[in-house]
Amino acid sequence: MRRLLAVLVTFASIFAIAIPSAWAGSPHFITHDLSTSVSGSTLTVSGKEAGLGDESQVHIVLTATAECINGGGRHPKAANKMSVSSAGDFPVQNGKADFSFTVTAAFSPDCSPPMTVAFSDVVLTDTTNGISVQLR
Repeated sequence: MRRLLAVLVTFASIFAIAIPSAWAGSPHFITHDLSTSVSGSTLTVSGKEAGLGDESQVHIVLTATAECINGGGRHPKAANKMSVSSAGDFPVQNGKADFSFTVTAAFSPDCSPPMTVAFSDVVLTDTTNGISVQLR
């Protein structure tokens, strides 16, 4: 009887430790699935986050710095540098969340040719899980 009780206690302990570990996630951005594209003054970022466990959704924030660059490769004045951001809640399905963001820099005066808009310090942050990844 004692042997049976010891076996049952052992299995119950293993079960109690293993199940929460299986439900717990290991959130991370799938870096090879992250893509960025720039068209004029618009930045588009899309990708996937995985290892999300049993969460129903994640809150992801995109931040970046946009600079109006002149033909000489420099930004002419401090007013031609700005921060842009976007945020959203994305549903989790099977431990993964797909997301896509589009942000547009609106300079005053306009950043018109021959000047171009360059994005830097592009960061994705999952505020639900406290993780970030820098893209540029």
